[in-house]
Amino acid sequence: MNATEPRRRWLPRSVRARTALAVAATAAVILAGIGWWVHHDVYRQSTQVAREQALEQLWALTDQLNEGVIPVRSSVVPYEVVATGRRAAVAYGGGMAAFDPGTRHVMPAPTGEGTPNFVRLPVNRDYNPGIRGDVAGGTYEVFTADIRAGELSSDKVAALGVAADAKLRVYVVVLPHTAEEIAETTDRLLLRAGLVSLVLIAAVAYFAVRITLRPVEAIRVLTASVTANDPRERVTVPATGHEITALATTINTTLQRLDNAAAQQRRFVADAAHELRSPLTTLLASLEVALAYPERTDWPAAATTAARQTRRLQALAEDLLLLARLDTRTPTADPETVDLTALASQLTEQYPLTERPLTLTCDSTAPAHAQGNPDEYERLLRNLIDNAARHAAHRIQITIRNEDAWVVLTVHDDGPGVPAEDAERVFERFVRLDDARSRDHGGTGLGLAIARDLAHRHRGTLTLTPRTLGACFQLRLPRAATPAEK
Repeated sequence: MNATEPRRRWLPRSVRARTALAVAATAAVILAGIGWWVHHDVYRQSTQVAREQALEQLWALTDQLNEGVIPVRSSVVPYEVVATGRRAAVAYGGGMAAFDPGTRHVMPAPTGEGTPNFVRLPVNRDYNPGIRGDVAGGTYEVFTADIRAGELSSDKVAALGVAADAKLRVYVVVLPHTAEEIAETTDRLLLRAGLVSLVLIAAVAYFAVRITLRPVEAIRVLTASVTANDPRERVTVPATGHEITALATTINTTLQRLDNAAAQQRRFVADAAHELRSPLTTLLASLEVALAYPERTDWPAAATTAARQTRRLQALAEDLLLLARLDTRTPTADPETVDLTALASQLTEQYPLTERPLTLTCDSTAPAHAQGNPDEYERLLRNLIDNAARHAAHRIQITIRNEDAWVVLTVHDDGPGVPAEDAERVFERFVRLDDARSRDHGGTGLGLAIARDLAHRHRGTLTLTPRTLGACFQLRLPRAATPAEK
């Protein structure tokens, strides 16, 4: 069991549930941030409204006192008017009656040391402190305004009940309870709306992903029905043009490649069986005839035939093994810098031309280095020369040139050439053209296929270039730095 599996066991298995959970978690974070911002903004604005309301009350009370009118006690905002030389409050209201300011004022008397911005109200033991909005025992912001009795007329001073030289101060308390209540109400509404929104968002995400993944499920079902024996099933490509369409197209392309590979493998096995059966049949027939009529058998000729067919079987087996190794696509081990000019010259000098009088020449102006395996390069060039030798009339020309970052090697013979429609077919396995069907001279039908695979293995290309006379195979390989350039 994977070490990370216990830690992830709590996660849902389906993509739908995981997506819905991820979307809900993201939405929860976003909604929490929005709720925090709304809470603080509502509280700030509510507090601002309470302060503006307290200021309006302060100016209204100040106007009434300047007119010599004692304000009424009914008020939504707590206030108190105190004066020097007076024990009781001049006026009060808005819940200040709970402190009995008629006996002794609650707010501090005006002095010459400035006006306070915050005032702590005393605790009233006779009043129930558990009632919402009770201001007893708390410290609150206050707005104040001072009035001098000397600036008022004697009638107004007398109506207010203060001395002629008294100083009056109006206190209006800013209550935060309203702002807090509004913020709490808003929080409850946001919480309910947020929970409902999270459920709806998760549900929408779940069903949206479920609907979106329906084509994927159909693709999975169809893909599961594909077998190695019958890889011809294809998935339905949606017409919407989104990512699932690309997935379906890719799967169909992959299935087509598998189908082609399976068909190629079947053809290869059938062709290999056919190619192996032909020399085996010849060998078995010659031996059976020789054993049936030993006194009339030319045993040296029979042994020669058997040796020739055995060599064909050996060459075919080696080619099949090499193709199997090349099909694994394993990288070349320990690549070396190979001089293709020297290799081609060596093969030209050592190549046996005993069956027919042929001229084999190598034309090169400078060393041509490439990275790779020397044995594989030799096998590649030898296969090209063998193919040219089977079809050439009189001459085989090998040309090697350095062209920028490439080494270009061509093998040109003066034989009948290859029709244009067969330019790629000659590189297929077990392919022989009509003029090369002879089992004695046609080879195994794998030489050019092996040569192209070796070229691709070394990041090169092998193609048949058009010529007016004969066939010309062109090999292009990446050029490597010479030992002097390193």
